Amino acid sequence: MTEPGALGDLPPDEMRALLHRMADWMASYREGIEDRRIVPTVAPGAIASQLPSLLPLDAASMDTILQDLDRVVMPGVVHWGHPAFLGYFGSTSNGPALLGEMAAATLNVSAMTWATSPAATELESRVVEWIRELVTLPGAFTGIVYDTASVGLAHALAVARSRAVPGARAEGMRGAPRLVVYASSEAHSSVEKAMILLGLGEGNVVRVGVDDAMRMDVAALRSAMQRDVTDGARPMAVVATVGTTSTASVDDVRAIAELCREHAAWLHVDAAYGGAMAVLPEGRWVMEGAGLADSVIVNPHKWMFVPLDFSVLFTRHAEELRAVFSIVPEYLEGDAAGGAAADYAVDYMDYGIQLGRRFRALKAWMALRALGRSGLESRIREHCRLAAVFAGWVRASEEFELAAPPSMGVVCFRARGEDALNEEIVRRVKASGRAYITHTRIHGRTCLRVGIGNIATTEVHLAGVWDAVRAGAVRTDSAD
Repeated sequence: MTEPGALGDLPPDEMRALLHRMADWMASYREGIEDRRIVPTVAPGAIASQLPSLLPLDAASMDTILQDLDRVVMPGVVHWGHPAFLGYFGSTSNGPALLGEMAAATLNVSAMTWATSPAATELESRVVEWIRELVTLPGAFTGIVYDTASVGLAHALAVARSRAVPGARAEGMRGAPRLVVYASSEAHSSVEKAMILLGLGEGNVVRVGVDDAMRMDVAALRSAMQRDVTDGARPMAVVATVGTTSTASVDDVRAIAELCREHAAWLHVDAAYGGAMAVLPEGRWVMEGAGLADSVIVNPHKWMFVPLDFSVLFTRHAEELRAVFSIVPEYLEGDAAGGAAADYAVDYMDYGIQLGRRFRALKAWMALRALGRSGLESRIREHCRLAAVFAGWVRASEEFELAAPPSMGVVCFRARGEDALNEEIVRRVKASGRAYITHTRIHGRTCLRVGIGNIATTEVHLAGVWDAVRAGAVRTDSAD
């Protein structure tokens, strides 16, 4: 082994042996993940207590470090990749993408300009074109990769702010009217966070009610926008959602787009989860009207089987986005195209706040190529089938009821009874270690939620989750 304190990196032969050892560790973890309890039993502080408060002076051997990976780290891991983890929108880790992550980490390039990373830049451009076509967006949309939909939304609203207040980039909001953003009561909390970040205030987010199908009430949106105009405020943007966080409901984007035109407001479509449904010919309806938007978010790390993190902001107004964020200091001029780029010689640093950018496109490229369109379709279609199967079990049960129409890979349901009962069921299911579900609130009631998105999940796993849910309800009732 390398002597502690030696200069340079690990010797090639040692590095090769460690890579083989790590590959075996990774393969063994993936092979045996079903045998692990999903939620750890550690108490808060248990992991940190095993770590020194200051970095030790002496170097540790890689053998010791890898032993501590198992001894210290793994007992505190929630196994998102477990086939019975049905919280949120599922884990999409898979072999091809994992190999892509390894290659990207090895190369460790910064995809900030074309000159600093031609392959990373052009691969990103091509991959987002594939995704744009898969989710049926027109060719007028340009895609930029960020880490998450929250960050992409903040960038989109920054452009909307500059439209509403043309001097905002240089002078801030001096003399500007009150700018308002509208989203349904079911839309993601990133809307408020973006407004906080942009200095516009979370109080200027208007949450619009929903109809019985959990879609934004367009009539209520119209009234809210008109009321704000009468009060002297300016409707800056509307966030419509294709696949809401709780129920995967789909807003009437076309009707919302018409209101945005009337008020010259920016239309952003959050299709972070639901956009993937459009990969299926029978699912293309979810993106109806999305082509009218100013910006659209799609998260391939939710339901297109690219691991975290990989989110794409599509916009018709890429040059406006660039005008808001492009700054080329002297130390970058030698590697920057300066806006005169041709074809795929894009400087992606100009389209956001990040300068250093990971080679995220490599894992997406490998995963999408390995699956192909047919592989994407078959897996998404199977998840929809599994959701329908689970919903059928709920309908046939006397103890449970559906809380919202099942949509895509999401089923929201509840035990017939008080909110406390449903909260206790979620707690007991997680505590069992056999399954992982979450809860949400729909029409003021606490509900249980399963989100199917893991390519390893089968009907057998789903049946185990349903058994855990029913067992949790029985145990709770007997305890009461």
